[in-house]
This record gives sequence, C-alpha cells and structure tokens, in this order.
Amino acid sequence: NHSAPPDVTGYTNNAANTTTADGIQVERALGGGSAAQRQTPKYGNAELMETGDGVPVSSRVSAKIQQLVNTLKRPKRPPLREFFVDDFEELLEVQQPDPNLPKAEGAQMVAMRGEQLGVVTNWPPSLEAALQRWGTISPKAPCLTTMDTNGKPLYALTYGKLWSRSVKVAYNLLHKLGTKQEPLVRPGDRVALVFPNNDPGAFMTAFYGCLLAEVVPVPIEVPLTRKDAGSQQIGFLLGSCGVTVALTSDACHKGLPKSPTGEIPQFKGWPKVLWFVPESKHLSKPPRDWFPQIKDANQDTAYIEYKTCKDGGVLGVTVTRTAMLTHCQALTQSCSYTEAETIVNVLDFKKDVGLWHAVLTSVMNMMHVISIPYALMKVNPLSWIQKVCQFKGNPNAPVHIRIKQPLTKILIFLSTPPSRGVLSMQGLSHGVIRVDSEEKLSVLTLQDVGSVMPGASMCVVKLDGVPQLCKTDEIGEMCVCTAATGSSYYGLAGMTKNTFEVFPVSSNGTPVSEFPFTRTGLLGFIGPAGLIFVTGKMDGLMVVGGRRHNADDIVATALAVEPMKFVYRGRIAVFSITVLHDERIVVVAEQRPDSTEEDSFQWMSRVLQAIDSIHQVGVYCLALVPSNTLPKTPLGGIHLSETKQLFLEGALHPCNVLMCPHTCVTNLPKPRQKQPEIGPASVMVGNLVSGKRIALASGRDLGQIEDNDQARKFLFLSEVLQWRAQTTPDHVLYTLLNSRGAIASSLTCVQLHKKAEKIAAVLAERAHLQDGDHVALVYPPGIDLIAAFYGCLYAGCVPITVRPPHPQNIGTTLPTVKMIVEVSRSVCVMTTQVICKLLRSKEALAAVDVRTWPPVIDTDDLPKKKPPLLYKPSNPDTLAYLDFSVSTTGMLAGVKMSHTATSAFCRSIKLQCELYPSREVAICLDPYCGLGFVLWCLCSVYSGHQSILIPPSELEVNPALWLSAVSQYKVRDTFCSYSVMELCTKGLGLQTDSLKARGVDLSRVRTCVVVAEERPRIALTQSFSKLFKDLGLHPRAVSTSFGCRVNLAICLQGTSGPDPTTVYVDMRALRHDRVRLVERGSPHSLPLMESGKILPGVRIIIANPETKGPMGESHLGEIWVHSGHNASGYFTVYGDEVLQSDHFSSRLSFGDTQTVWARTGYLGFLRRTELTDASGERHDALYVVGDLEEAMELRGRRYHPIDIKTSVIRTHKSITECAVFTWTNLLVVVVELDGSEHEALDLVPLVTNVVLEEHYLIVGVVVVVDIGVIPINSRGEKQRMHLRDGFLADQLDPIYVAYNM
Repeated sequence: NHSAPPDVTGYTNNAANTTTADGIQVERALGGGSAAQRQTPKYGNAELMETGDGVPVSSRVSAKIQQLVNTLKRPKRPPLREFFVDDFEELLEVQQPDPNLPKAEGAQMVAMRGEQLGVVTNWPPSLEAALQRWGTISPKAPCLTTMDTNGKPLYALTYGKLWSRSVKVAYNLLHKLGTKQEPLVRPGDRVALVFPNNDPGAFMTAFYGCLLAEVVPVPIEVPLTRKDAGSQQIGFLLGSCGVTVALTSDACHKGLPKSPTGEIPQFKGWPKVLWFVPESKHLSKPPRDWFPQIKDANQDTAYIEYKTCKDGGVLGVTVTRTAMLTHCQALTQSCSYTEAETIVNVLDFKKDVGLWHAVLTSVMNMMHVISIPYALMKVNPLSWIQKVCQFKGNPNAPVHIRIKQPLTKILIFLSTPPSRGVLSMQGLSHGVIRVDSEEKLSVLTLQDVGSVMPGASMCVVKLDGVPQLCKTDEIGEMCVCTAATGSSYYGLAGMTKNTFEVFPVSSNGTPVSEFPFTRTGLLGFIGPAGLIFVTGKMDGLMVVGGRRHNADDIVATALAVEPMKFVYRGRIAVFSITVLHDERIVVVAEQRPDSTEEDSFQWMSRVLQAIDSIHQVGVYCLALVPSNTLPKTPLGGIHLSETKQLFLEGALHPCNVLMCPHTCVTNLPKPRQKQPEIGPASVMVGNLVSGKRIALASGRDLGQIEDNDQARKFLFLSEVLQWRAQTTPDHVLYTLLNSRGAIASSLTCVQLHKKAEKIAAVLAERAHLQDGDHVALVYPPGIDLIAAFYGCLYAGCVPITVRPPHPQNIGTTLPTVKMIVEVSRSVCVMTTQVICKLLRSKEALAAVDVRTWPPVIDTDDLPKKKPPLLYKPSNPDTLAYLDFSVSTTGMLAGVKMSHTATSAFCRSIKLQCELYPSREVAICLDPYCGLGFVLWCLCSVYSGHQSILIPPSELEVNPALWLSAVSQYKVRDTFCSYSVMELCTKGLGLQTDSLKARGVDLSRVRTCVVVAEERPRIALTQSFSKLFKDLGLHPRAVSTSFGCRVNLAICLQGTSGPDPTTVYVDMRALRHDRVRLVERGSPHSLPLMESGKILPGVRIIIANPETKGPMGESHLGEIWVHSGHNASGYFTVYGDEVLQSDHFSSRLSFGDTQTVWARTGYLGFLRRTELTDASGERHDALYVVGDLEEAMELRGRRYHPIDIKTSVIRTHKSITECAVFTWTNLLVVVVELDGSEHEALDLVPLVTNVVLEEHYLIVGVVVVVDIGVIPINSRGEKQRMHLRDGFLADQLDPIYVAYNM
C-alpha cells in the first residue's frame, strides 16, 4: 500500500495506522499481508500492480490511481468513542419482526388449468365475419334495445342496420377525412370513441365501423368540463396513442363546451383532435363496388381499453384481434351462450365486462342485448330485474358479476352453488389464510368467484420481488396465462414486461411454464376444488408497519359503524400516504348535509375504534367533507387518486379533521439520552487529540489601531458634544425625514448642544433632580429624543428611552411603558405635549392607574435660560444610561451601560464602519434599545457623521421612503431592521420598475446591515437582495449584525473585510448540539449565514452552557463575549429576580480560567474560513443558531422554533406566519391563515406531516388563527410566551384548533 494522501475527513486514526513525520498517514497491512504488499513502492521502474478490481497493470500513473482507489476504499474512521458519543445519526426505529407472527405453512401451490376451449365448428373466424354473417343472413334479428330513463324502450338496432351503418362508418373514416392524397385516418391509426352512457347504439356502430376499417378504437369517457377529474390523464393517453380524430354522437357533440366562435376548445392535457359525428345524416354512402375487407382474426391490434392506475395515471391496454375473438369464445363456453338469446346489461358498455359481453360476445352469437343506462339504475335499481322478467332473457349474463378487471380481460365464471370462506383479518394482514369462526367481528367472509376460464391457467405469486409461487395458504397476486388477455400497455415496453410478460417460478427457481403469464392486479388464493377467491386489489393495498390492509375492507368497516346513514350515499375514500418512511392510512368521507359537529365527532371516534379493533391498525387522519364535494369518476364513484392529490395539496377543504399521529407513528427515533459522564476536560483533550481547534475568535485589537480619533481624548459623550459645538458648530449631525421623504427637521452640533442645555435647565428647575436620578424619555423616533438624551447627560441624570404607547392600541402598549418606568425607578417622565395628553386620556385611565405616574414634563416649549452649570461626571464607570428591552420569551430586562462602555462601543462602531464627519449614514430603526438606539442617538455625536433618520413607522405610509432616501442622499452605509426589510420586500415587490423609472439607484450602497438579535433570516435577506438587484443593489452589500442583552453589538459587517459567508449544516446533528457541514441541497441541510464581522475589541469563545467548558469548532455551544463595551449588569429583571449574575461575569471551568466573560444566552459556533481579513489573518466567522431560552427540549433533542416554522410555512401558500411553543411536553403549532376559513382544516394534516417528516416530532396541537394574531415585538421577533399565555387563557379566538390524538 502506498502512503495515502492526508486524511481530510476530520476523524482520528484507528489503531492500524501510524502517522509519519510530515503528517501523512500510512496504513500498514494488518496481519500477515504478502511480502509484495509491504514493500515500498518503486515509482522509478514501473512495477506490476493490481488495480481496484484485480487487473494487473504496469505504469507509473496507475500507481497513483491505485493510491487514490485505496484512499476511496478505506472506510471513514469513526471518532474517538471516549470523547464524543456519535449520536447525530438519528435512526428511525425499524420494526423487528415478531417470531410469533403467523407464517404460511402450506405446500407450494401448482398452477390451475381451466377446461379445454372447445372450438365449435360454426364459430366465426373473426368478429367482423360474424357481423357480416348475421347482417346478411338475418338482418331483421334484434341486436340491441336501449332504454330511456323512464324504462321505456328508446330505439332498437337490428343486425342488418348495425352491419350497413358500420360499413358506412368504415368507408367515411378511410375516405372522407382529409384529402385523397393525404387521408387523415389510415388503417392501424388510433381513433377516440367519445360516447355517453345512454347511447350504446351509436357506440356499437362506431366500434364496429372502426374494426371494419382496420382502425383501432380507443373508447374513453365524455369529458364534461375542461378540468374534469382524470380527463387530463385521458388526454395524455390519447396523445401517446397519437389520436387525431374523435368520434362522438350528435347529442354529445352538441353538449361539449364550446368557445364563442362555436369551436370545441382543447381539453386540458389533450392533443388537438378533429371531432367527427358518424351518424347517417352526416355520412356519404359508400360506392356500390366498395366493401370492407373481412379477414380472419390476426395479431393486429383490435382496440385499446383504458385502465386507471393507483396514482391516477391512465394506461392503454392493447387487445389483439385474436385475443378479442378467443375471449369471446371463452365467455360463450363458460356462460353457455347460444344464438339469439337475450341478455340484460347494466354495466358500462365502453369497457370491462360490459364491453366484453354486451358489445363483443353478443355479436359473435347474434344475441339480443337490452341495455339499461346507469341513470335509470340510479332512479330505479330494480329496473334490470323487471327487464329480465319482461324479456324472459338469460339472466346468466354480465349482470351476474361485478368483478372488474380491465387489465387482464379474464373473467372467472360462476360455479354453482357458490362456496364461502371465513378468514381471520389478522392472518390476512400478514398475507396468510387462517380460517376463523363467524362469531368474531375481525373476520372477512368471502365468496368464491368461480373457477378458471376455459383455455387458461392460473397461479398466485408473491407480491414483492421475483414472481415466486405462493404456498397454498398464502395470499398473493393472481396471474393468468391465456391467449385471451390484453397483450401490452400501449407504448410502454417496461411496464408491459412487468405486467404481461411474467414468468412465475417455483421455490427452486424453475419457471412454471414457457408461456408468459399476465398479472391481474387482484389479490387472492385458489381454494379447495380449484375455486378462486379474491381478497382485494393490488391498487387498494396499504402496507403499514409491515402488515397489509385492504382499502376496501377498511371502507366496509367504516360504513358498518352506527349511525350507518351518517356517510352521505356511502361516499368514502381510503388511501395511504407516505410519511416518515411508512404508509399512513387516511379516511375521507362525505357527511350528510344535516349532520352536526357533535354527530361528526361521535361517528369519527367510533370509526377509529372499529378500525382499531377489527384491523388492529391506526388511522392516521380521518377527514369529513361536505356532501358531493369529492371528485367523481364518470359513473359517479369517487376519483381516488384525485382525492389523495387534493388532500396532499391542501385543497380538499374538509369540515372536520381528526389526526391520530400519536397512536400511529411508532417508528420515531429513540429519545436521546444525555451523556453526563463526559467532563469539560475530557472534551478539551478529545478536541486536541482529533486536531480540532478550540472555538475562540476576536475582532481587531483596539490598542493597536492608530487613528486620529479626536473624540478619544474625552471620557464622556457629553464632553464630545460640547467639543463639537465649539469646533464645528454648523456641521449637521442629524436629519429627520417625514413620510414624503422631505426633511422634517435637522440638528447641527451647536443646535443640539443648546437644546440639551435648555432641557438640563428644565430638569434642574421643575423636577429638582439629584445626580444619578433616572429619567424616562417617552418620545416618538426623532430629534426631540436625541436632545432629551443629551439634556439628561448635561443634568447628570440617567436616561431610559421608552417606546411611546400606540394611540390606537393603548390597552396593550401603555402597561409596558408603565412597567418600564416603574422597574427603572424613574423619578420623572419627559415627553411631547401630544403624548402627555395621551398619558392622561380616558383610554389611559382604563389601562393603568394614572395617579401613580411620576411627574410628567413636556419639552415642547422650552424656557430660554441655560442651566447654571453643566454636570461633569467624576467616574467614567458610573451609569451613562439604561437600556430596556422585552425578550422574545416575554422577559423585560434592563442593562446598565457605563460611560466607559458607551464610549468604547461608539469607537468600535466608528472603526468597523469607518465613520467620519464627511460621511452620511441612513438609519431606519427603532431608537429605543440595543444597537438601534446607539446608532440613532450616540454614534453621530462621537464620530461626527451625519445620520439621516427615517422612522420605520413612516414606511407603513410610504414603503419606498427608506430606499428612495438612500438613493437621494447617495448613502454608502445604511442600517435597518428585519421588519423594515420585510415591509420593502412585500410592499415594493412589484414596483421595482417604477422605482427605477423614478431614478432610485442603490449602486452606491456598500453596507446595508440588518440590526438583529437572532439567527440571520437568510431567506428574507436573499429575496431582498434579488428583488433590488435591478436597482443596482450589490448582493454582497446586504448583511446582518448580532447583539444581545449582555453586549448590544458583538458582530457588525464593516466596510473592509471579507463578504459574509454561508454554510450548510445538518439539522439532525444540530439537535444534538453538533455542527456537521454538508453540501448545499443535501437532505436535512440548513443554510446559516455569518452574522457580520466581530467588532474591534471583542473576543468570543464557544462554551458548553452546562459544564462551562470550552468547546471545539465542530460543536454548538453558547457564545460568550469579552469586550470593553459589555454592559455592566442587569438593572433589574422584572419577573425573575434571581437571574444569575454570571450572565455578566462567568469564567471557564477549564482552560483559560482567568478571563471574565459575559454569557450571551445564544447558541452558535465558530468556523475558520479560507478568507483573509484586513490584517491578513485567516477570518473566523461566527454563526448564530438560536436563543438558548427559546430552544425547546423535546425527546432529548434541542429544537429551534425557527426551523419548525420554516418547514411549516413552506407547506401551503395560505400560511403567512407561524409560531411554535411547548405546552406540557406537547408541541403546539400556531399558523396564521391568509385565505378563506374553509381552508383552515386543510392545514392540519399538512402541518403534522411536514413536522414529522423533517423534524421527527409529533405535533400535539395545531391552532389556525387570523392574520396578525401572533404577537411580534418592535424588532420583528415573535413573542412566543405571550402567544402561549394567550393560548392557555383561550384568548386567541382561533378559526380552528386541532388536538392530534
């Protein structure tokens, strides 16, 4: 073996490998390998070697290739067991077979032969010959009598008329369509027959006309509307058969939908066809000397019969002329038909049994057919019995049998008297036959369907794999070998081979016969005395947890449940859908129009119990729909595949749904067991041994950056402002825009300074404040807020910015204002006159106790005087301001920002974004907390750049305001929030062209940063980039920042440095706190975008939140941060007084135990990229995965709500928003519905399916609510705890709540 290239799989070596000095691993042959193997390779002289598959080769190149082959063949080494438990492969439970299950024990069956097909001397040589014979020797003999819907004979067709009309049709088909040189139809072409169910005469004439012209008829249903269920598939069949002409009756032609010009439009999925009515008045007489050629039956195709598959696809079964004739002979023999007998047909004469008996066999024997249309049967089900008596017909006709086998055309004829078998359902579900007693409910009583047809042989083969003969007590698929079956699926060689050319084999592998068998699509067995029992259809087979169930049996059980009249006209559909690698049973029933909610639920629970006790299988979903709403087949049955399609697309619109995933889904992965015994030290050693870096990264070092930062010589922002007011008094710091994009107001350095002085004077005079008193600033986003903030600093007070109450929603917004004022211990409130009035209004009185407010000062008209003396703080570590914010879990947390931290923060941002007085920055953020407040109020004063302020609320009036301003002021750097980005994406999606026309140009933007405290919303940033690319926005410009309570900005994409990177991680590994990178598009992959660059002066480490040990790069852990602008602690945390102080002063339990870190409460990971940063070092990217408090522990795994939300929103176009939370170990999913209320129940199965499929979780409750019910905070984050409280207090006013059983 040659030295392998360096192993890059990131796993450790196994014991048989040694590592050479240069780090290349050499694998030694284990044990006594041959001497040749151990020799060092001599690349110089070419040596005989063996390639991967043992072919001796000789060359230097092949040695290299061999080396590669060996590397590829070597298995990936598993990681060291003692350091990691390799548990991210979530394996679904595979059900182990129970040794006590019933198994087939009988002997192997033998193929059963039917009696000889005795060819009677006067049987005609072909059907056309028969028609010619009867049409000429007994033209008056009755051939067909048709009934109208009242049961009165409508018209009679004699054999003479049938013959002459068919000849006419044949002549016109061949000679009157197209031109003489280019006839439209030639012998062998396929032609569609489109006839209604009440006109068998026209159908027969057309069918025999086609046979005489040697044209292949394809009988199909009449398309009623352009979007008929299944009509598209029929169109596909016609297209693949190359049909260009459709024959139809006069009445039907008149009834087809037409365009205003009178043309018949093309049906959906159909080829372009010429409609032709072959009725006498439209046909020209054939010349005297023209006669159709009457040949003996041969192997040419006689007709194509369509068959609908389980998935709704339509196939054409081709029947040769020989097969057609042989089949008629076999039917004649088995039914003992004689000449001139009468038969009554109530079946569809276009296909199956109805066609074989009433159109083909009847003509062979010159029989008289009485055709009773389906419409008459619906009105008077006894009509056929009356006709049998009236015509003294032979009732031993198609009436007798209801087995439909479109595929094989083998009818199994009646035995007399029929015998029956009582079989155990339990046995049948395992595919074996066990006779049981009739007293039990869980048995199936079967009647035989007769014995094998004359001239045929039959056997039963296993369902899966090779067609091996079954044992005598085993259920399988029936196969038949005869000349009378269809011969292929038109145009589908592969499927034909699997169906029509099957060679059954015995257990030792020898074929049973040299002739091919045809699969019938029927399940069953051959019983004693050669009687055949059918237990079901292959199409209705559902395999759940390894056991087989028949859809028809489950329908029968459901219909037997009291009250039996509950299901409207017995319309019920049962099918299976695949969810989480197993089939799940779905039952859909139409309920009677008058049934109440109470009836429905009672019936549903009874059905579930019945199916469970009789079939021992759980129903995954039971849905009730209003009567007459399920898609129908042409004869009024339920179109099963269409129903299933609607169910999966969420377009079924049920009025009741009951899901039972808890009882049905038994193959979930085992709950994860935590591994407590692995300590932080062994994890660190494990990381070192496997060559993984400890996850540690930092921004640029502040001490080493030389810049001419004048503001650095001041310790306090208030001093910076005074310095700017003296040195550059008229430099504009702030410009506020109104909703029209015009400048509402602006502030220069000196104006801000003077305004702040006046506010300080007011505070000293009216409020008599002491140093360090807290003042709440309740202002709308704007310039007054900034002036009030610096006024407080001038007066020595500590400001707290508070979002003002919403005038339309005082009831919910004012209590938060009051709470912040109280918790922050503010001694006075400063605000505008408008808000002042609002705080004292009637609505405010109703919401809070107005009397307990501290003094409220309005600052609209300030006195002219200056304060006696501006306050100068003595210690830079004292409080500068308090930052209050409500987290997504509903916690109100205020953090303390010292003067030192505030200055360090401003400097860090100045360096990262390269901010100077000549710069302009557009800010569209809420200025109340976090980075938004710092950018709005502090950065301009520190760095001297002009801030263009755009209040986000103005975008509701004019969504284009922010982007127009960015374009108009030629801004290079802009900041926004996710809610602003979403507003632009949704509100301006269709207006990019008109914006372009108005000259909006975003090509100068180099950074557009979303200020956030969450995992980057990659879908939103990407769609925003794509949408505004037309306006010149560079996709690389869009990035996000990351901050949290302990440090308001950790990362922020600056001007220099590499573009933000995106990685794809395995979502299953993440649930186990592991990071496993995968390729884009691989299953379970999750894209994560880097949260901007780490700010100067910030250090980050990833630590285990439980053991506080440092983590390796491949692990998900809590992000810890060390920085000069960390907050210095919580001021108070409302509602949770014992929140650990260790949020701000934690130390690692192992490794570097000296550094003091702040815990962010967010999970993430670091990854060293291939890119280099400004200093030439390799760039470390931080990826934020989610909030530790928000994460949900379910089944021992950690789930992030956003991942489940993303899956759910994708399932249906009407889901606009979604939030999840847990309630007593149940997962609750709340979805907002943008659509009509009858879509609400469609969402329940879809939501349940997708969460099972992608997250291996069972949803306990699905709540469908109106748009806007899910509470969202100012940062656009969902307030999941408020939602949970609302759900528990029953305040959501949902459209529908589904409790999954």
